[in-house]
Amino acid sequence: MAKKSIEARQRKRAKIVAKYADKRAALKAAGDYAALDLLPKNASPVRLKNRCQLTGRPRGYMRHFGVSRIMFRDMAVAGKIPGVTKASW
Repeated sequence: MAKKSIEARQRKRAKIVAKYADKRAALKAAGDYAALDLLPKNASPVRLKNRCQLTGRPRGYMRHFGVSRIMFRDMAVAGKIPGVTKASW
């Protein structure tokens, strides 16, 4: 489990990115890089980190499912992900 403060920081960044998305797009299209520098650092989508929605783990993230590889395996074995079965041959 990730620390609650790190998860909260990530949620805060996501809100700021959403808030400034239109303004950033307009400034980039206009080529006004001086004005882009005046926006908050956390307004950049590059600063977002993909994290597991269940545990907050930053590594081994599976984008299609939104969870880490460990939680994906647990959920797949438990049958909680439709259409996913454990391979056997």
